[in-house]
Amino acid sequence: MEYFINCNTSTLAPYTANLDQLRAAHLYRRLGFSASLATLNQATGQSASAVVDSLIDEALSMPEIAPPIWANWNNDNYPEDNDASNQLKREQKSEFQLAYANSLLDNNLRDRLSFFWSNHFVTELDVYNCNPYLYQYINCLQRNSIGNFKTFTSEIGLTNAMLYYLDGVYNNGNNPNENYARELYELFTLGEGNGYTEEDIIETAKALSGYVERGEVGCSAVTFDATKHDAGPKTILGQTGNWSYDDVINILFEQRAPEIAEFICRKLYEFFVHPDSKDVANNAQTIIDGLAATFVSSNFELAPVLRLLFKSQHFFDDEAIGVIIKSPVDFYFNTLNESNFSYTDTNVAEMVNYSALLSQEIFEPFDVAGWQRDRSWINTNFMIGRWLTIESILENFYMANNEQFRSFGLEISSNVGLTSPNPDQVARLIIDFILPKGLLNEEEYAKAFAIFRSDVEDVYYEGGNQESWTLATWPQGPFQVYLLFQYLARQPEFQLK
Repeated sequence: MEYFINCNTSTLAPYTANLDQLRAAHLYRRLGFSASLATLNQATGQSASAVVDSLIDEALSMPEIAPPIWANWNNDNYPEDNDASNQLKREQKSEFQLAYANSLLDNNLRDRLSFFWSNHFVTELDVYNCNPYLYQYINCLQRNSIGNFKTFTSEIGLTNAMLYYLDGVYNNGNNPNENYARELYELFTLGEGNGYTEEDIIETAKALSGYVERGEVGCSAVTFDATKHDAGPKTILGQTGNWSYDDVINILFEQRAPEIAEFICRKLYEFFVHPDSKDVANNAQTIIDGLAATFVSSNFELAPVLRLLFKSQHFFDDEAIGVIIKSPVDFYFNTLNESNFSYTDTNVAEMVNYSALLSQEIFEPFDVAGWQRDRSWINTNFMIGRWLTIESILENFYMANNEQFRSFGLEISSNVGLTSPNPDQVARLIIDFILPKGLLNEEEYAKAFAIFRSDVEDVYYEGGNQESWTLATWPQGPFQVYLLFQYLARQPEFQLK
């Protein structure tokens, strides 16, 4: 697949035209995990500003996932037998993965963002191995995903999951552990080598020390022990004092506001707009600078930055559509939302498991730097895995109820008032709905048309004295849509959003 160079020259000026279906679909593919035709029809014809405000306001007010019964357990709540305890932990993890996956599928910006932040403020459940910590961590992501980034940074560092994952629980004042201090600057706020020194890391580790009281029972909440905190003077980013945890956050955001804003806005840009943000031939830096200025002036509130970006001409430019490679979770969940097929928790769990097979396991990013995204999702093994798994998923939907494939095709074709029995017109509409920018050229469309026609004799497409083909009545109609869907799922364009 050819790598896309960012040729987007549009600005952050508001996109003033009403949304057409193409741009409504683009909006939902980026701000959620795509959407059904019915949802897109509600957005089509509205102003971008109105739809974006609605999605952001919804994200701001959305409740978090309800706490599971084990949310505040510790190891005393689990069976004494190790095998039984580990089995129960695995079951809880699977249940919570499913709950979170269903929250992602509900097509909301809040959890598109919480999933983004899980790949920024990274932890791995396999490392800290405590399901209650996992719930508390996800709750923190959801509460802060579109809130204040300074508050978010402060809160995430004191979650039990993060304290264990990056060794904060071993950061004693007389023997400081530098792991979290390093990642706070390098991965979470500034970027590698940007605006801090090794001495800043050493001094910051001392200021962060003391969160080491782990209780007598495993999986208990970590608390602060003042006797294990280095209370002496430290010099951090040029400021000297008897600094502690809150002081570190305050100094960081006061002294390095422009650097933080640029780093975070670049990540948001690469995630939501285009993975190429540094090519000298494009104006992405100008866009990022504009977003960063808004971020600083709004005291690190995320919502104003997102409103500015998602309402912009730059976001809706043709060059921004269909240029990001779907992650495994996108690959499956977008298909499910776009098709509007009836699904069960079993279907969702299958997709979660397939995503893990393709190296994107929910709650288990690859390492502290997270999933690297984009081209890392596309190699020979992963492509074969995508093809085989999506074929299995579509086959299961077909076996469960093949008529939903007919309904899918009819909804798309009737949406534009198509009454002609011409199968190529029906196929084109399905193709253009599923793929962000359709197929490459007419030759590729012709190949897809041939798949859609299946083994139905040409005479039935020609009218005359023969019974004319229509998707609504033709017995093989569901199978034709199914074959086309299977074919498209193997195309390069299907890998993009």
